[in-house]
Amino acid sequence: MSNKETKTDVGWNFDNSYARLPETFYSKMTVNPVSSPSLVKLNEDLAKTLGLNGEQLQRPEIIQVLSGNEVPEGGFPLAQAYAGHQFGHPTMLGDGRAMLIGEQITPSGERFDIQLKGSGRTPYSRGGDGRAALKPMLREYIISEAMHGLGIPTTRSLAVVDTGEKIVRETSLPGAILTRVAASHLRVGTFQYAAALESKQDLKALADYAMERHFPTIKKDGNPYVEMFREVMKRQAALIAKWQLVGFIHGVMNTDNMTISGETIDYGPCAFMDSFHLNTVFSSIDVQGRYAYGNQPKIAGWNLARFAESLLPLFHDDTEKAVELAQAQLDQFNPLYQQHWLDGMRGKLGLVAAEEEKDAKLIEKLLGIMQNNRADYTDTFRALTIGEVERIELNKNQAFSEWHKAWKERIAGQEGGEVAARERMKKHNPVVIPRNHRVEAALDAAEGGDLSVMEELLQMLSNPYAYTQAQMEYGIAPVKINPAYKTYCGT
Repeated sequence: MSNKETKTDVGWNFDNSYARLPETFYSKMTVNPVSSPSLVKLNEDLAKTLGLNGEQLQRPEIIQVLSGNEVPEGGFPLAQAYAGHQFGHPTMLGDGRAMLIGEQITPSGERFDIQLKGSGRTPYSRGGDGRAALKPMLREYIISEAMHGLGIPTTRSLAVVDTGEKIVRETSLPGAILTRVAASHLRVGTFQYAAALESKQDLKALADYAMERHFPTIKKDGNPYVEMFREVMKRQAALIAKWQLVGFIHGVMNTDNMTISGETIDYGPCAFMDSFHLNTVFSSIDVQGRYAYGNQPKIAGWNLARFAESLLPLFHDDTEKAVELAQAQLDQFNPLYQQHWLDGMRGKLGLVAAEEEKDAKLIEKLLGIMQNNRADYTDTFRALTIGEVERIELNKNQAFSEWHKAWKERIAGQEGGEVAARERMKKHNPVVIPRNHRVEAALDAAEGGDLSVMEELLQMLSNPYAYTQAQMEYGIAPVKINPAYKTYCGT
């Protein structure tokens, strides 16, 4: 698609800076055509942010781009190479069913990867067909947009296209392609791949590229690579705290699923927790609970240690000194995370003046009561926020009643009292999340051709802190929770 008029109408403004890295980091791709693509869902708000014309994106010839049948002017399709520790075991990986078609440069000068997920086989497919099914692609659309609404850094979804073809899994399923938008797809695993090549020159090229793209203010005098690691660590500490604060469980925190940009990426076996428990796992393949809710901060630290290992040759020529520099940084991760989490929990409980020891005890006491009673995480904080604790089952618990009395005394003594505290809480406690039963109902309806259920869910999730009456009714916890609910690595 080289027609300049088409480029202008749609708003494409492509580059592919990643393709200027050494070719060992990617494989050039040609399109893997599908038979009869049709648009299922377009994110018009995101399109506008990217400088794209939402109406023009729905034209049949542009759907050819979103389905991977054609390459837009300025595009340079490639599959990225990377490695990673999957459930603790090192593996050589790469984009097995995704194709980066380029980077859209917005009118404000921002750069975003445009990637087609489910676009077919690549040199890294390892026997897979490179395709994806409709429901998992719509699931990523829903959850990624929910995360955006919650204010959590995330990749986003521009469109989902039905390929018009069937793919074979346990049964025959409708195929689909997701257009994923990201600040970049640079991962910890990308650096692990570079380190495995044992070429300091290539590793340095990748690190310099990452700095230019994500950390342009890092000063090149001193030790910029240690500084880059510190910046990645800071972003991850803030990100994981945000996950914990809303009860999000990623499900597959392999090192190839940790981004350098600090965005949440890959929405396969993820889910939001209903009943609070640190050991909550939804992923069907996480049988040991490695990536359970309570383990996520620890795993983030472990992943960052693997990132540091990859960067050791750039930290210092002397390996012992490089390890010392890495360890000095890694020692800061847990305090950074804990501070973000504690500040966020204070917000959830409307606490203003920081009283470190008293706050920690108050928070830990509440979470302990919630875990012992399997209380609904979101609903408990929502009830506290709007002053309706008599509605929740936990209110019958003596320990909670005592805690609730102590908490109310605490916020009543703050400036502005309960009123100010509850207004603060509304900004930290979502009234609605993508509950599992809501997501499954939306996906089932969409697969049958009815998108209205999904549209309602997306509308509710677009501003989850609004506390509208419609949200209050829609977001309430289900009467019965399916304890056997499982999620799968379908995306």
